[in-house]
Amino acid sequence: MPSQAVKKSAAPTSAVALFARNFFKHPSMLGSVVPSSPFLVKDLMAQVDWDRARVLVEYGPGVGTFTREILKRMRTDAVLVAIELNTDFVEYLRDHVRDPRFRVVQGSAARVRGVLAEQDLAHADYIISSLPYLNMTDSLRREILEESRRALRAEGSMLLFQYTRTILPYLKSSFGTVKLNFQLFNILPALIFHCTP
Repeated sequence: MPSQAVKKSAAPTSAVALFARNFFKHPSMLGSVVPSSPFLVKDLMAQVDWDRARVLVEYGPGVGTFTREILKRMRTDAVLVAIELNTDFVEYLRDHVRDPRFRVVQGSAARVRGVLAEQDLAHADYIISSLPYLNMTDSLRREILEESRRALRAEGSMLLFQYTRTILPYLKSSFGTVKLNFQLFNILPALIFHCTP
């Protein structure tokens, strides 16, 4: 599908600088000092059935590494809702990603169902997460995963990547099926989890 995304500027250098600066300001909010590699992005995007993806949610979009690739692949009638806690990233995305299908919301992924309701959307077909679950409290980790499962359609999927297997027992307790893949060409090597209700 052709993309409708129009960017003010790609500004790759400023995006990387902003990402790194926020890593050092708020290390617990980010899993890595640099954005995800193109290899990781491609592998994660390959898990999506773009023909049926009408409502997508992205957790922790940061400077839009995944956001831009999602928008390139999305249907013209699809919607992408990005949920981001960090004010700097929210402002950056609002300034640099211009697409009528894109909505960025400042807030917690634990509120995903409320965010969808506020956007007049019932359920998500896909949730794509870049959140560093290892840095969260046990209760917040469980809450986000449970809310995510409830926010998905019956045939929906949650896709996420992590740098350790720590999240695996939490995923298995929240989702019916969890598949695991690897992407070595990333800093750090990443594990990709594909979860379905």
